[in-house]
Amino acid sequence: MSAFLTYLLNGLAVGCAIALIASGLVTIYRVTGVVNFAQGTFAVAAGLCTSSLLGLGLPHGLSEVAAALVAALAGLLTGLAAIGKRGTTPLSSLIVTLGVGVLAYAVEIVLWGDQPRSAPGLAGSVTVAGARIQTQHLLVIGVTVAAFLLLALFFGRTYLGKALTACASNPYAARVVGIDVRLMGLLAFALGGLLGGIAGVLVTPLRPISFDTDVTLIVNGFAAAVFGALTRPVITLAGALLLGVAETMAAGYGYGSHQLEVALGLMLLVMIVQASRRSAISQEAT
Repeated sequence: MSAFLTYLLNGLAVGCAIALIASGLVTIYRVTGVVNFAQGTFAVAAGLCTSSLLGLGLPHGLSEVAAALVAALAGLLTGLAAIGKRGTTPLSSLIVTLGVGVLAYAVEIVLWGDQPRSAPGLAGSVTVAGARIQTQHLLVIGVTVAAFLLLALFFGRTYLGKALTACASNPYAARVVGIDVRLMGLLAFALGGLLGGIAGVLVTPLRPISFDTDVTLIVNGFAAAVFGALTRPVITLAGALLLGVAETMAAGYGYGSHQLEVALGLMLLVMIVQASRRSAISQEAT
């Protein structure tokens, strides 16, 4: 039972990190209609920046914040490439984000090489109901809870957040009332980069990060976002937690090499269920 609880708690922490990446995907898609397949790149860039900044002697806190801001800048630049030109279709923008991800490989190899890097995090562990969980995992959970609460306040209580929500709900009506939809889209990309960067700085102390780690990150993040239909943050969070627990259980009970297959399998299952539900709804409407 203690082993099960340990896997469960660690899985919740892994799910929280996935949720941060998935929330960036959801934020960008809701505002722009673009699936950003460069989302995992933001986390990798932030993790590598954290490792370098700490290696240069910068203190914790400052290094992580600076790295997250670098990821936000990367998100903004990706947005400029993907939706900066008026009239760009969501499909074309999706292809651009794929190209940005490939270009990021070359940049990261030039700057940091092709060897995995890590960074020190919070040391030690805590015992909860007989289960041991790393202190860094508790930090991941706490930061994720705070991030989702701040996002809820941002979108629900601030003018800028309501403007982003308006663009997501009805871009045409948003333009009519004077909201610059393209600018809101760029802000959404920057926010998505920031969320991915936060995930990167939190995950790097737990496992080494290299230029190609974004593949696993984007697969997991997209699977969780699909669970929430790419539009519902709370359900996306639930999907990320489910995915994190499933992967950790698979690794804990001897199937660690199949974690990616678990993510792909769950994503495929959710897509099939959602497709069948939409078909049923459309048939009822006709």
